[in-house]
Amino acid sequence: MKIKRFVGGSLASNGYVINAKQKGQCYVIDPGYEPRKFIEYIKEENLNIKGVILTHHHHDHVGGAEKVADYFDCDVMMSFEDSLVYKGRVDKYLGNGDTIDLDGENMQIYLTPGHTKGSICIVSQKSKAVFTGDTIFDTDLGRTDLQDGSEKEMADSCRKVINLWPDNYTIYPGHDGSATMKEIRKYNSEFLQCLEEI
Repeated sequence: MKIKRFVGGSLASNGYVINAKQKGQCYVIDPGYEPRKFIEYIKEENLNIKGVILTHHHHDHVGGAEKVADYFDCDVMMSFEDSLVYKGRVDKYLGNGDTIDLDGENMQIYLTPGHTKGSICIVSQKSKAVFTGDTIFDTDLGRTDLQDGSEKEMADSCRKVINLWPDNYTIYPGHDGSATMKEIRKYNSEFLQCLEEI
């Protein structure tokens, strides 16, 4: 899988364009700012966009979604839970266990509430890559003190979902840099604390 990261806005939010084949299909994940950059990159690479995937409803991750989707006439995809809060359009709901195809590479959707009620992570077993939005970062977890956050649900997501990912999986979060699960298990104290709270 080829992963192109774009960083934008005052919160330095990460958005991604992912594709499995040259001049093949792609998805855009969390285009929060500067949708033109995503559009130009997709055009330059001659990619065929299949949809815009939103990991959660916060503005710094969804701000450019409709402009990208409108330009390419593709779907905006999000969990049903977060669509209830999101003010923009959602064309397809993503539920726990759903599978998304990217030129034959399957990506699985995991519902990981905590930062928001309907936060999702997108996992490619083949590429050993996980797009985590604001659920988990390299050295900490997403905030749980906002509108529909929950410290308890975040802890459950860490124990029941994230902790099942192998050490050689790499997370690509909504802010900051990527990290392997091995590194997270060593340096992410908030994640480790959740594992201890049984």
